[in-house]
Amino acid sequence: MQWAPSRRRVLATLSSATAAGLIGGARGMAQEAPPETTTIRLVKIPGICVAPQYVAEELLRTEGFTDIQYFESPGSNPYPGVPIVLLGGVHAGCFELFGTERVKAIRDLRGKTVAVPELGAAHHVFVAAMAAYVGIDPKRDINFVTHPVSDSIQLLAERKIDALMGFPPDPQELREKKIGHVIVNSGLDRPWSQYFCCIVASNQEFVRRHPVATKRALRAIVKAANFCAAEPERAARLVADKGYRYDYSLQTMKEIAYARWRDYDAEDTVRFYALRLHESGMIKSTPSKIIAQGTDWRFFNELKRELKG
Repeated sequence: MQWAPSRRRVLATLSSATAAGLIGGARGMAQEAPPETTTIRLVKIPGICVAPQYVAEELLRTEGFTDIQYFESPGSNPYPGVPIVLLGGVHAGCFELFGTERVKAIRDLRGKTVAVPELGAAHHVFVAAMAAYVGIDPKRDINFVTHPVSDSIQLLAERKIDALMGFPPDPQELREKKIGHVIVNSGLDRPWSQYFCCIVASNQEFVRRHPVATKRALRAIVKAANFCAAEPERAARLVADKGYRYDYSLQTMKEIAYARWRDYDAEDTVRFYALRLHESGMIKSTPSKIIAQGTDWRFFNELKRELKG
């Protein structure tokens, strides 16, 4: 099976939340006007790692949003048909590559079968980028098969597939059930641990029309990331209220370095992953073009200065 991700798909893969329109520092707030809109819509992604966008609900209210909506992601691309822009990083280290005893390292994926929920899903794109990094052609050298995540976990247990990419709560479930073993932990293993895995994205038109609301929404989310690190038990309860297991949620809060969002370079992250996919022929756009057309770091850079300490 072959699939060529577009520039949009690369951006969607790295994104974790979006603001109204599709999804639609006290000192800094005092100098700001109220948000141009009080409505914000956030994508509900089936993964605990995007906890800050759930924890941020009350913080969004303090930023002036009164209508906060969550909607289910329709498939692997939560932003169909709408131009998006990446705004800033939230955290690194959420995904883990699991395999059978036949796979000891990424290079062992050559000729193996890897399950993903959908071609073009984040699971697929991250595996492809990792393979390309070690010189494997993901389109030619890996047999990608599509199965729901729950089925993939069972197939791995039965050794009917060789590997799968997991995002919380999947790694927690795999470890609890002692299925497979960790090949790569992006929170610990270089170079993956040096880059964001989740980045906030928004509808480009929303950012253009509502810059104050955009910055306020982003501020709420990065503050929520700090809260996940400082108060993991309380954050896990808020995430559990959205339908996730509390124990898996708590593990995620403690395992992901949410408080380190200032330490990573969002643009370097996009460049790193885009280069891997461009070199492998999976995307046509160059990293520089993706960064120029699909990113806007001005709000994130302002917040890094405003929210120090």
